Amino acid sequence: MAFRALPLTFLAHALAIAGAVMVLVWVLYYRGGMAWEASNKNLIFNLHPFLMLVGLIIIGGEAIMSYKSLPLKKEVKKVIHLVLHAIAIILGCVGIAAAFKNHKESNIANLYSLHSWLGITIISLYGIQWIYGFLVFFYPKGSPTLRSESLPWHVLFGIFVYILAVGNAALGFLEKLTFLESSGIAKYGPEALLVNFTAVVTVLYGAFVILSVLGQAPVEDDDSYSAI
Repeated sequence: MAFRALPLTFLAHALAIAGAVMVLVWVLYYRGGMAWEASNKNLIFNLHPFLMLVGLIIIGGEAIMSYKSLPLKKEVKKVIHLVLHAIAIILGCVGIAAAFKNHKESNIANLYSLHSWLGITIISLYGIQWIYGFLVFFYPKGSPTLRSESLPWHVLFGIFVYILAVGNAALGFLEKLTFLESSGIAKYGPEALLVNFTAVVTVLYGAFVILSVLGQAPVEDDDSYSAI
């Protein structure tokens, strides 16, 4: 049964705000703040969950939904789509760099977990997807035939990478919470509950982003993806 995409984007926006607030409360109130340079190396790491959630997941999701939620011309939405994804990639790269910096300055090994392996893979695929979309659909643009044939795969691959990113974010929350619980925080304490609920909100946000893609755009904009 067909359903409208626009109401789902409203719910997604609300979840995005909730997720951003929750991760801020976690890193600022419970984890002591964020910093690029600090004697307390945990403050460097705290940039990682904040930038990955707000950047790659939330802003990346808003980029995906922009075609179904903004009452603008397709060419304008194309630019917004590209710019938001570019911001998501940049923040994601800085977030990953923060994790590497924390590990280096704390003498912790890098790339030893499934979360880290998936993270490097996802940001690489995200970058490739953005470059291909820019060259084929924006500038210098491929031929009409190439764009028409590439579009379904571009959308499908973008959804695939985004689902991977949301799943890996949930895995990252689980990994960090496991470390914290091993270090002594209460398993049923307020911080543990906050981290778990932040992961739940992240997954719900990702689900509404994907559902909005599958839903129907406004009638006057049903072909919005045709000029991606």
